[in-house]
Amino acid sequence: MSRNKLARFEHNRLSPNVLEPGKALFESIKGNWHRDYFQNANPIVVEIGCGRGEYTVGLARHFPHLNFIGIDKKGDRIAQGSMRALEGGLTNVAFLRTDVFRLLEFFSNDEIQEIWITFPDPQPRVSQVKNRLTGPRFLPLYQQVLSQGGTLHLKTDHSDFFEYSIQTLSAYGFQDMVATDDLYASEMNNLHLGIKTKYEEIFTRKGFSIKYLKCKKAG
Repeated sequence: MSRNKLARFEHNRLSPNVLEPGKALFESIKGNWHRDYFQNANPIVVEIGCGRGEYTVGLARHFPHLNFIGIDKKGDRIAQGSMRALEGGLTNVAFLRTDVFRLLEFFSNDEIQEIWITFPDPQPRVSQVKNRLTGPRFLPLYQQVLSQGGTLHLKTDHSDFFEYSIQTLSAYGFQDMVATDDLYASEMNNLHLGIKTKYEEIFTRKGFSIKYLKCKKAG
């Protein structure tokens, strides 16, 4: 293991904005995010598969009246987001180190107002479809933790995955869907707020259009 990874794991162990196995809040936070972590009643926004936390931290800067939680299973990735948040003095950010399929272990029903899924692995092979973050394995989890009328956002460069997501979200009862095949050329361009993940930077430099959708849990 590289020295950088070891340093990041040590950062996570000591950092107040990282919840991971071995920390008390990791075991008791479900249903208690407002009281025990954020210590306010502001709405909670979660980024699924947050990677290095660019989007979680970027949104937190723009919306100080909201609480943001980035979820990823890779500790060396979320350490980078944690460092950015701490360096920026952001108190409305947390990072949760866990697998997405364990979502119900950390959030109660209706506890989240918004979910962002930014540039997930499209899992292009037939054998991988079951692992898509907008597939039947995960959508019931999102529905359970989202509040009534809560919003789900998706950004991707992958056309097949985007079309698949539109179909599955509709099939699972998400409503009021708005979608575009080219975010930066659309009227919704202002929604990205200038925030780009590492992969978004790579894809846009290569000339790929960025697809975006938002939809709501049925009220």
